Amino acid sequence: MNNRPKELLKSVFGYDQFRPLQEEIITRTLEGKDSFVLMPTGGGKSMCFQIPALCFEGITIVVSPLISLMKDQVQALKSNGIKADFFNSSISPTEENEVIDRAKKGETQLLYLSPEKLISVSNSWLKELKIKLVALDEAHCVSMWGHDFRPEYTQLRVFRNSLPEVPFMALTATADKSARQDIEEQLGLKDSKLFISSFDRKNLSIEVRGQVPKKKKLQEISQFVERRRGESGIVYCLSRKNTEEVAAYLSEEGHSVEFYHAGMNPEERERIQTEFINDDTKIIVATIAFGMGIDKSNVRWVIHYNLPKNLEGYYQEIGRAGRDGLPSETILYYNMRDFVLYSQFADDGANSVMQKEKLNRMLQFAEAKSCRRKILLSYFGEHLVSNCGNCDVCQNPPKSFDGTILAQKALSGIARMGQKEGITLLINVLRGSNNADVHEKNYTQLKTYGVGKEVSFFDWRDYIIQLANQGLIEIMYSENSALKISPLGKKVLKGEKNIQLTYPVTAEEKKKKPKIVRIANEGEVNEELFKELKKVRYAISREENVPAYIVFNDKTLQEIARELPVTENEFLAISGVGLNKMQEYGEEFMEVVRRFKSIAKPRKIPTTLETFGLYKEGLSPEEIAEKRKLSSTTIYSHLSQLYSEGKEVDLMQYVDSNTVKKVKEAYEQLNKEGALKPIFEKLNENVSYGEIRISLAIIQRNE
Repeated sequence: MNNRPKELLKSVFGYDQFRPLQEEIITRTLEGKDSFVLMPTGGGKSMCFQIPALCFEGITIVVSPLISLMKDQVQALKSNGIKADFFNSSISPTEENEVIDRAKKGETQLLYLSPEKLISVSNSWLKELKIKLVALDEAHCVSMWGHDFRPEYTQLRVFRNSLPEVPFMALTATADKSARQDIEEQLGLKDSKLFISSFDRKNLSIEVRGQVPKKKKLQEISQFVERRRGESGIVYCLSRKNTEEVAAYLSEEGHSVEFYHAGMNPEERERIQTEFINDDTKIIVATIAFGMGIDKSNVRWVIHYNLPKNLEGYYQEIGRAGRDGLPSETILYYNMRDFVLYSQFADDGANSVMQKEKLNRMLQFAEAKSCRRKILLSYFGEHLVSNCGNCDVCQNPPKSFDGTILAQKALSGIARMGQKEGITLLINVLRGSNNADVHEKNYTQLKTYGVGKEVSFFDWRDYIIQLANQGLIEIMYSENSALKISPLGKKVLKGEKNIQLTYPVTAEEKKKKPKIVRIANEGEVNEELFKELKKVRYAISREENVPAYIVFNDKTLQEIARELPVTENEFLAISGVGLNKMQEYGEEFMEVVRRFKSIAKPRKIPTTLETFGLYKEGLSPEEIAEKRKLSSTTIYSHLSQLYSEGKEVDLMQYVDSNTVKKVKEAYEQLNKEGALKPIFEKLNENVSYGEIRISLAIIQRNE
């Protein structure tokens, strides 16, 4: 891979390292190949097409069904100095013409369109654009198996066929195996490669509480919120009535809260969503109609007041917490009434059998007695080796026993039945039932017929669900919920691996309250400084009319409060600080740090001195970058600063005299303004930011 993407990652977005798979996806895209990207909410999907968009000479089309998310992403791109626009039903005819004009002139790098708008203009002005990449966000909407079926997405295949040489990228956070196959077929992706990122969001604690009476549930939620006063959170409810009741209760307790559901007028919903995004309202109590278009990074907790309909929806909803990577909490409340209501809804809807099976799987998750993160990841085809330690089951583990023989009996039954039957028929065979289906399919002749007759039907069901939750078997909803043995299951069946099962939980044990799990944040943060930085961020966000997290997210502010940067190079070394944001906002934040510097706890070893120590050991900048897990650009920044401070650093070994001369000419033509971006542009982007920074250090020290 060439260095351009990594340079853009640091200089534009402010990050030193790509997340897993991002670099590989970007490389494939730059080679002109199709990709299917399956990453969790907050996993970094957008970077996979935004970096290539900046590398290509032309325009990238991003198809998204979520108008508010388009607006957020375009605002975030513009804050990083990227030329982006959106084209959807929310803009006026005049604004539409302005967007079209900029796109035709080649002034737009990324253009976001709703699927409806894309289809309507695909045979008009869109044909005049130099399209280099098409990204299809929320791709699960194209699938008949998806939970948010969007008919317009099925017409995108025609659009794909009209651009045979352009790479297409489908991205989603929620798609099981059946949906993945369907999406690829519906979109007509060509030899696409599937990239599945880890769905393990370690920063999210998971807790499930069952059969809690309504009054007690409201009290618990209020107490939970009180302990986190001032933090942003979402409460998801089953009905509109519930949202209003819970919001009223929390409001009476003195919390900043609003309710949100589809029965409200669009203007009111827009106002509430905007106030939440801008941190003016801290808590939203909503139906699942809320959140799809929100890219808010500082949601610290999500509570489900009722049982969700399926694990895909549940995972996506809890994924709205902690998108900045900081510790965040999730709690799920459920009771059997929720389950019955959803079953009735499923009877009246499309794909009734599949929806009910997924609902059953959701209930199995809620009632599980093994690591919940293992269950979630297993559902998405990912298997954890160890328990997570950050869910209620891990914190209060049930009694377990060696369940290898029981598992082998079940797995053998699945195999001998051709991996084409569901749970109920499997249990009937294991228990030696005289059920008509068992006789009709001649399963009484199987060696596994009756091998588990001493175990009750309900206990067998519990054990088989545990096998699914531990990733030994998969439930194929597109094949009438047939049970399939996974690679891990085959190892257990062959006796190559043992497993633990837990005893079925009694009704009394279910009533016990699990303790709330929280994980601590790493590193020391000056909390007083952090609050002051948030005030500055809020003031900037109001002035620029953008959400606060688009200025900087909480994680970046915490790093500022921990690292205490007071120079341009130090500020650029902060994760999430790119050149544009440093130029726009850096001085305001550094001024706050300078005021606090005298009372703040200093770092044990300044980050530049760590670099200096390794430099004196004879390591090259690239070796230092690898050892410190930072980008080379950051290390060159450190060396430049050390040189400016009078340390013995030989910068001339990293840049030739001709480059220094070019930078000096540009620097003087720009009235000796030391900002890097104007010099970079003045030199037609032919000199890297690292070379500019080194050259400036040499020039300024010799002035």
